[in-house]
Amino acid sequence: MATVRLTKRLEFSASHRYHNPAWSDEQNRATFGSCNNLHGHGHNYLLEVTIQGAVDRNSGMVVNLYDVKQVLQGVMEEFDHKDLHLDTPIFQDRIPTTENLSVVLWDRIAEKAQGFQLSRIRLFEEEDLYVDYEGAQRGDAPEVALTRRYQFSAAHRLHSPALSEEDNRKVFGKCNNPNGHGHNYTVEVTVRGSIHPETGMVTSLDQLDRVVDERVIRRFDHQHLNYDKAFAETVTTGENLVILLWQLLEKALPAGTLDRIGLVETRDNYFEYSGEKSTAKTSGSAVQTGSSSRPEPANTGSVPGGRKPAGFLR
Repeated sequence: MATVRLTKRLEFSASHRYHNPAWSDEQNRATFGSCNNLHGHGHNYLLEVTIQGAVDRNSGMVVNLYDVKQVLQGVMEEFDHKDLHLDTPIFQDRIPTTENLSVVLWDRIAEKAQGFQLSRIRLFEEEDLYVDYEGAQRGDAPEVALTRRYQFSAAHRLHSPALSEEDNRKVFGKCNNPNGHGHNYTVEVTVRGSIHPETGMVTSLDQLDRVVDERVIRRFDHQHLNYDKAFAETVTTGENLVILLWQLLEKALPAGTLDRIGLVETRDNYFEYSGEKSTAKTSGSAVQTGSSSRPEPANTGSVPGGRKPAGFLR
């Protein structure tokens, strides 16, 4: 029978503090930054729970969403309006990062799930930061994917020197306007890896933010892409831009951690690239969709850390 995925969303509010009791106060502050503040901080979390299964011939459903809601509400009683660091026993021996919280939620939901199979959990800590967990392990540690969003504003003109002026106008239409046009681009950088037991993180956001700022934001923000040397002989399409962004970031991040780059050009146009990988999903190609596939919600060194708010979306 056909397998269908469905996703249920819910929100909850909680506070937390990042602190490793085996470390000195100085090392904690250096690693976790403001997330190590003594009295903690908080978030409105958005949880997306994706379930997969065969469609029942009698009910026409994979699972009754009322039953799923009951399970999720039962799980949320442990975390909603709580201090994760102080009020939840599960975090007495692990740091309540979004990575660790996503794994804990997966385990809690899987324990209570009857009649449905988890496919993925996506947990938003804030609109520009979320973690995906699919139950995978890398060695003894859970493997998660963390996505961070950034923005820059740029102009461009779609024009190919290989085409005549007439053909350029036919192919690119208004996007061939001689003086160009522009977009507020959103770049989604996804890194994948195992959760570091000492920090509860998969990567240092501080370093990730710095790399993206140095290699992407400073280069393209408030610029005209057609005058960038990388596009001297290349059309400034979303496909070419998302591949360029991968090339700029891959070697600047820890080897093997960059999982994919997403590029939102407009609300209607989304591009994604995962490098030259032999995967069935993208086969190393840029994937273009008619709309952004990202919902809009209401490792550095040996020890990743430095979780601080991104300054590039504000």
